Amino acid sequence: MWRLGCLVLIILFVVSALLGIASRGAIHFPLPFFVGAFVLFLLLAAAVQGLRGVAVPVDEIIDAAAKIESGDYSARIQEGGPRQLRSVARAFNSMSARLQQTDMRRRDFLAEVVHELRTPLAVIRAEAEAIQDGVHPADEEHLAPIIDATRSLEVLVEDLRALALTDTGSLALNREPVDVRELVEDTIAQFASQAEGGGVKLSSAVPDGLPQADIDPTRIRSALGNVIANALRHTPSGGKVTVTASVAGGRVLIEVADTGEGIPPDLLPHVFERFVRGPNSKGSGLGLAIAHDIVVAHGGEISARSAPGLGTVIRIALPAVK
Repeated sequence: MWRLGCLVLIILFVVSALLGIASRGAIHFPLPFFVGAFVLFLLLAAAVQGLRGVAVPVDEIIDAAAKIESGDYSARIQEGGPRQLRSVARAFNSMSARLQQTDMRRRDFLAEVVHELRTPLAVIRAEAEAIQDGVHPADEEHLAPIIDATRSLEVLVEDLRALALTDTGSLALNREPVDVRELVEDTIAQFASQAEGGGVKLSSAVPDGLPQADIDPTRIRSALGNVIANALRHTPSGGKVTVTASVAGGRVLIEVADTGEGIPPDLLPHVFERFVRGPNSKGSGLGLAIAHDIVVAHGGEISARSAPGLGTVIRIALPAVK
């Protein structure tokens, strides 16, 4: 703008000087010269106005970018000016909105992690201090809460590690052809005692002839285990949890259906988000989120359908071996 202004002043000065000379009769300028000078002046004025229309939005973008650099992700700019600048403004506002949302999720995530760590640590400290002070004897009964709290911490740390790997794209997948029936039965066997202790019937129904799945068996077994554990946690005594498998559209489908309490409608769209829990949930709120990330990392899909009091069905779609 400064250089353009100097150019305009120089042109006006030259034109004024020439007109002054012409007025004294030293130089004669025909009419087309004055018409051309006037048109040139109008073009320069239009150019200055156009550049002002570009410069103002660019200044707003620079100011907003400085705010975001300092940590203020609420900065937004007006979507004005030429079409290209309006596109830049929309992209900038979309970026800042995503950054603001990510920052809020990060803060919420840290707060939830701190909350989840606080409970087992408080149990460990209270029981250990009671044993140290002689209030409780160091027997199996009073050491059991410490061991349970330690196991809870181990599970939480492993869950956080899995989430960190998926967030950074560092989740290594050792894919191989896997028999779906064997995968389901092995996973169910890990929860047989838990289901029996809770009075829940845990069973599977996998037909013969299913194609093999192209997956990492360890990762998918972990994801399926999280889904089954969540189903058992929300199914009362006398209920059922059934794992079935089928094939459709070149994919292997695994469904975990329970006869539990179901998921409230307002919670269902967020069930695969981190630390999302129902009012009566005793879990960390990470199991289904981890299952979602693992399945998506395989190029698969996971979905849920549920109704309060009618149970829940979690469907996992995985790529089949071609």
